[in-house]
Amino acid sequence: MIDRFGRSISYLRLSVTDRCDLRCTYCMPQRMRFLPKPEVLSLDELDRVASAFIRLGVRKLRLTGGEPLVRRDVMVLVERLGRHLASGALDELTMTTNGTRLTEFAPALAGAGVRRINVSLDHLDPATYARITRGGDVGQVIAGIDAAMAAGISIKLNAVALRDDNADHLVELAQWAHARGAELSVIEVMPLGAVEANRIDQYLPLTEVRAKFAERWTLTDMVRSTGGPARYVRTNEGGTIGFITPLTHNFCGGCNRVRLDCTGQLFLCLGNDADADLRAPLRASDDDALLDAAIAEAITRKPEKHFFDHGVKAPAVARHMSRTGG
Repeated sequence: MIDRFGRSISYLRLSVTDRCDLRCTYCMPQRMRFLPKPEVLSLDELDRVASAFIRLGVRKLRLTGGEPLVRRDVMVLVERLGRHLASGALDELTMTTNGTRLTEFAPALAGAGVRRINVSLDHLDPATYARITRGGDVGQVIAGIDAAMAAGISIKLNAVALRDDNADHLVELAQWAHARGAELSVIEVMPLGAVEANRIDQYLPLTEVRAKFAERWTLTDMVRSTGGPARYVRTNEGGTIGFITPLTHNFCGGCNRVRLDCTGQLFLCLGNDADADLRAPLRASDDDALLDAAIAEAITRKPEKHFFDHGVKAPAVARHMSRTGG
């Protein structure tokens, strides 16, 4: 699949649910309205549409949410998708999770062929973590990270940089990750969906974050491609830190991904409203001809870039991050 800007689309982020067991202040309002369950694709439908993308050229598949591990019987889907790893049609099956249920699911994920997981973790202090997530237990997440690593799954932590909540904690978080053999990626807060907080106040440019890391370590830029938007550095102690900068450094030129939500809506760009309905062709026929055609048509409309802007108070896109997994 090649878009009109010559980019090869080989990476699908598949949201299996918009529901989550946390309510992070930068992600969603406290009284979040979730999608009606009748609109959500079944596990069979999610498998079918993911398999269509793989047949058309996707080599990396990331399962997201909301929180993917709150979806009932989600492991049935993960195990089915693992067949594409076994056949060689898929290079990698990964997941982004908040880690609250990893203790339960880590062994099964490893058994299904998941070798890497991204875990969202913004703070190690129990009280601060509970405030950011509105009630989350950081000890539960740490136990999940340890369980995943014990099962042979490598971990990358994702931390959203928040000016008033963790600006002075990210160095400590990186040290903690590196001591466990994990990586850390830091992400600028994205203006997706309305929340109670003012994202202009939350926003912390990663130029400032990198400067704090540089006070602690000597940083060396790495030439590394993981199919994502992060730019990586290595510290003089051997740890790896990624920077994802949708505001201060637009990374759209090499974008190779699209996002499918749990209702079958394909979003062609995280920071743009361009989309396509795949549920209708999916359900119109048991044959995949209509579905394949809808996917191919959509790829021709993938935008060149997003238009995130923290200089305005309204979110750049109305949908919340939890709908497409960031």
